[in-house]
Amino acid sequence: MGLFDKLAAWLGLKKEVNVLCLGLDNSGKTTIINQLKPANAQAQDIVPTIGFSIEKFKTSSLSFTVFDMSGQGRYRNLWEHYYKEGQAIIFVIDSVDKLRMVVAKEELDTLLNHPDIKHRRIPILFFANKMDVRDALSSVKVSQLLCLANIKDKPWHICATDALKGEGLQDGVDWLQDQIKTMRT
Repeated sequence: MGLFDKLAAWLGLKKEVNVLCLGLDNSGKTTIINQLKPANAQAQDIVPTIGFSIEKFKTSSLSFTVFDMSGQGRYRNLWEHYYKEGQAIIFVIDSVDKLRMVVAKEELDTLLNHPDIKHRRIPILFFANKMDVRDALSSVKVSQLLCLANIKDKPWHICATDALKGEGLQDGVDWLQDQIKTMRT
């Protein structure tokens, strides 16, 4: 972090925020995070995340530290160890994987009912990913299948995305940034 960034953070001009990026394996979490990084910092080859990785990206007023958590079944129990530190959640859904939509809903319900999340007004951004694939479910249909309308105690937003092209990502990040700024004022 350069001198200007340190000064801006000290003056409260640049806020740092910890974000958990969750979702089932192969939903596109790592690809999305890669797209949000500056072009010169993006990886050319994306490989499945084992355990978790930590990535950073910035917007005009926030510096994001993203915990990209593996979505493989054997690693999902690790998610809860990071809930206390998370100030926002990005939950990525593979809109093409209709068979595992029930599993995604179960994982979301487990997350929402966890003691470290349940009583916090933490913003949740949903990315309905892989909209470039012909049979992808719409973000409205994904929202219905995950029963997102039942989330009354947390701000949430869903965006249709194509992580490979980066489409829909900025709208979601803008919403998340607004939510975090609102919570801090």
